[in-house]
Amino acid sequence: MDEFVLVVGTKRYSTWSLRPYMALRHAGATFQEEEVTLRQPDTKAQILAHSPSGKVPLLIHNGLKVWDSLAICEYVAELFPEAGLWPAERDARAVARAVSAEMHAGFQALRQVMPMDISLHAPMSGIPPEVQADIDRVTAIWRDCRARFGQGGPFLFGRFTIADAMYAPVVSRFTTYGVGVDDVSAAYMQAIWDLPAMRDWAAAATA
Repeated sequence: MDEFVLVVGTKRYSTWSLRPYMALRHAGATFQEEEVTLRQPDTKAQILAHSPSGKVPLLIHNGLKVWDSLAICEYVAELFPEAGLWPAERDARAVARAVSAEMHAGFQALRQVMPMDISLHAPMSGIPPEVQADIDRVTAIWRDCRARFGQGGPFLFGRFTIADAMYAPVVSRFTTYGVGVDDVSAAYMQAIWDLPAMRDWAAAATA
């Protein structure tokens, strides 16, 4: 069960790699990391040496290759059911999957204008309307999940779940670009930053 290798991109920039890293850490899995330097002429070739998709992250487990952040998180949830990476209650689990899929597939304006750079602090003035719309939708999701399902802890569904792993890079983006948020969202962001896995990732990215 402990023969895991997670191939990630440069930690400073790779939002997609951060997500399964958070899930693996929460599950208590023992895993090795292989970091591919992004934004280099040979980056694509380096990734293709590991991953058939030509993208990171990639999880290798006893010879099996699983690519795509959400697919890796789902795989980890199946291997470590005791970690509770999806909520136990059916309605909460359905919403957790919906908001995770929405993050996986959407928010293109936010991604393009506010790329992740976890080592940078560069407050942005004059946020474009389409980016503000994405910010408003993200914080609405956070408030709704906290109000409906968050009574058992500081995360979207109380306990840490895959949904939190999916939104952790957004917490980083909002911090980098000095995005103003409501009190509920600010408390949630702090809960994510307080996680040892998040702090370790940020420290490694800065180093």
